Amino acid sequence: MAGEQPRGVRRRQALASLYRAFAADVLLLVCYFVAPLDEKLGPVAWAKFVVALMLFASVIVFQLWAIVRSSAPRLRAVEAAAIGLPLFLVLFAASYVVIQHNLPGSFTEHITRFDSLYFTVTVFATVGLGDIAPVSEGARIIATIQMLGGLVVVGVVARLIIAAVQVARRRPAEPETPPPEDRR
Repeated sequence: MAGEQPRGVRRRQALASLYRAFAADVLLLVCYFVAPLDEKLGPVAWAKFVVALMLFASVIVFQLWAIVRSSAPRLRAVEAAAIGLPLFLVLFAASYVVIQHNLPGSFTEHITRFDSLYFTVTVFATVGLGDIAPVSEGARIIATIQMLGGLVVVGVVARLIIAAVQVARRRPAEPETPPPEDRR
């Protein structure tokens, strides 16, 4: 049966998956904290935001493909979530930083990059503590897009990941090739 692998193989796969997700998330956060996010807010910035959303969608599609083709689809699904969710959050945090830089009164208080990440997580988690809130129309538009996108990520993308795992689990196990004959 597919997925029935020796314990050592499963452990190596789990560690490799954990490493990939951790490395991707660390790289993502480093990029977020060092990226120049001080560009002018205008059509080019909005186009970059749309391209970033398309990049996120591409990452999700790639992850779904990887799940379906994986010999450990559940593990790959966890990895997909561990990479996709932080990417989604950082994308919106970066957009809030750009808005803050261009329109300083866009939030109830001045936000730093960390504050922006914190605000993004509170919006995604639907906690909304009220300490930071969007005030300008642009900030509210992005927050609204994030809220709707969060519903899509939690609902549709989660369902797609589960479906990809089910497809991979139903796939027949590849036959093991016998070892080559000893030709002595």
